[in-house]
Amino acid sequence: MLKRASGVLINVSSLPSEYGIGGFGKEIESLCTFLKSGGFSYWQVLPLTTIGLGNSPYSGNSAFAINYLYVDPDSLYEAGFVDKEDVNNAKSNASPYLVNYDEVYAKKSALLHKAFNNKKDLLANELNNFYINNPWVKSYAMYMTLKEKFNNDSWINWPNKYKYIENIDEEKMIKDNQLTFDYYVFEQYVLDFQWKNIKEKCNNLGIKIIGDMPMYVSLDSVDVWANRLDFQLYKNGQPKKVAGVPPDYFSEDGQLWGNPLYDYKQMQKDNYSWWIKRIDQAMHLYDICRIDHFRAFSEYWAIPANSTTAKNGKWVKGVGMDLFNEIFKKYDKDKFIAEDLGIIDNKVRNLIKKTKLPGMRVMQFAFGEENSIHLPCNYPKNVIGYTATHDNNTTLGWLYELDEATRDKVLKYINCDKSVWGRGAYDNVSIKLMIKKLMESECMLAIVPVQDLYGFGADCRMNTPGVAEGNWRYRTIQEQLDNCRINYFYELNKATGRI
Repeated sequence: MLKRASGVLINVSSLPSEYGIGGFGKEIESLCTFLKSGGFSYWQVLPLTTIGLGNSPYSGNSAFAINYLYVDPDSLYEAGFVDKEDVNNAKSNASPYLVNYDEVYAKKSALLHKAFNNKKDLLANELNNFYINNPWVKSYAMYMTLKEKFNNDSWINWPNKYKYIENIDEEKMIKDNQLTFDYYVFEQYVLDFQWKNIKEKCNNLGIKIIGDMPMYVSLDSVDVWANRLDFQLYKNGQPKKVAGVPPDYFSEDGQLWGNPLYDYKQMQKDNYSWWIKRIDQAMHLYDICRIDHFRAFSEYWAIPANSTTAKNGKWVKGVGMDLFNEIFKKYDKDKFIAEDLGIIDNKVRNLIKKTKLPGMRVMQFAFGEENSIHLPCNYPKNVIGYTATHDNNTTLGWLYELDEATRDKVLKYINCDKSVWGRGAYDNVSIKLMIKKLMESECMLAIVPVQDLYGFGADCRMNTPGVAEGNWRYRTIQEQLDNCRINYFYELNKATGRI
């Protein structure tokens, strides 16, 4: 079991920088110094992997490749890959409070291509070693090369010669498209190098990184294209059924995610090789990995592929302990967190008990029923407690949205005077008392989104589940980190035994 500690949730994209989005640069070193000064030992991020529809980090085109938007221009300049003019051209003209993805896509891509053209020949040996030591890079570079060839269309619509990987003469395809293929190897080499360097600095400062692994992958991804038999697909590549969740707290129609479902019987034949490789990559990137939508390992919601809502699905038995028995042969249980939120039944609870993984508790879910498991006074040690997650409103925004009776119930629980609960930002009393309740609980790790450290409202929300556009844009600025009452949180961590 992990030691009693605390951490802060803020995605890389949300960090301050001049380049329109946070990245693998000095902004992370600055964040870790901030966390350390507050007595925090963990930094939780969203998936570092490529992003997809709606700029979501949970729908990218690779479960292995790192998002190139996180490349740090300053590190490229310091390494001699680009010149100062290239770095200046990568700087953003947009608001520092929101990610402008269109701008960042264009500028970071141009910068990486410039670096590639400048250094590809000098780095031949390093690139070859990276390529050999990371076998997933080959299929990723092939896939992205073909995506370019076919104007970014889904592989489902490619000619059969390329649609089915077994039909491809791989050596010829790579040779015919060598420059493009080599660029995508270079892209991942640079990102991997920068992240390893920054992760080492974080760890040396005493900060461990909690990463996030989406349960599912996108249909339009290298993972499905290169491993079709591992998914429930028809011969033409179309999914038989797709993933989602039934109606719940977040959506009265449920959530229709549309991801293809795994064929666990097929995966079992090679001892879940694809999953083990995916876990290997997660352990390379993070110190601890939060596995999203853990309940799907018990039972998953299977929706007919032609459905327009998630209401028409049904629960199907998942892979259960069979997969985790393979994972635990290689990795310790302390390396994982089970995201066990949503519709949880005894089958899921039993699976959690068998895996012995810590689950999650979220304070915002605590006040809809009597004696909820999400009340901090009910937390056991082997859970990770949160005021909110990336899918929740900020806690202040949530308090404002509550009906008066429920809000009074919350304020009474945290012992907050009704006349002052909504005042201020950095000095907001109600949010500090919410965090205090969380810190005082028995949970081994207490995690607070940075927006709650600030006491900020709903305009700083990261994601609204079920809403396709406008998410994942929140950013902080250095001034806000500087204004945060970090000494208060240091004393709170100290008083609650989390340092």
